[in-house]
Amino acid sequence: MSNIVLVLGVALWAGAHWFKRIAPAARASLGDRGKGMVALALLVSILLMIFGYRMADGAFFWGRHPATVGINNLLLVVAIYMMSPAPKKGRLLAGMRHPMLTGLALWAAAHILVNGDVPSFILFGGLLAWALISMMLINRAEPDWTPRTPGPIAKDAIFLAASLVLTVLIGWVHGWLGYPAFG
Repeated sequence: MSNIVLVLGVALWAGAHWFKRIAPAARASLGDRGKGMVALALLVSILLMIFGYRMADGAFFWGRHPATVGINNLLLVVAIYMMSPAPKKGRLLAGMRHPMLTGLALWAAAHILVNGDVPSFILFGGLLAWALISMMLINRAEPDWTPRTPGPIAKDAIFLAASLVLTVLIGWVHGWLGYPAFG
């Protein structure tokens, strides 16, 4: 039952995000009221994913290893950097079309790498698939795209430093919750 809650959470997350792409007329007919409905669906999906993951069970294929923990943490710094304002303000990611979705995909892959159990495959694998499919849907709906003008490299340095600090903070919160992030 608990894995079903987790699957429902991931499915609701994907459905809420894809609603305007899959059913644009239905989404448009809701007007501004639709924004609230989508926000509520996303909130419910996050709660389902949190509680579903905490309750989930399933086979365990591999465990934490110092190498996977280290790779995970490096990938998380990159993922957080990609999901920061750096792609819109800095130079390094100015030519990348989907930095936030790519960052989320890296985040999800890093969590699969370090966890190796069925609940992680469901949650992080589902979010990885959502990110990759979202990129495809956006590219299909909006094939024309022009990279933005690069900003200063100093902005990249600032957001990279902030990403390192945020990674440490997130790791501390994970450890406080009982999921040691740094080995």
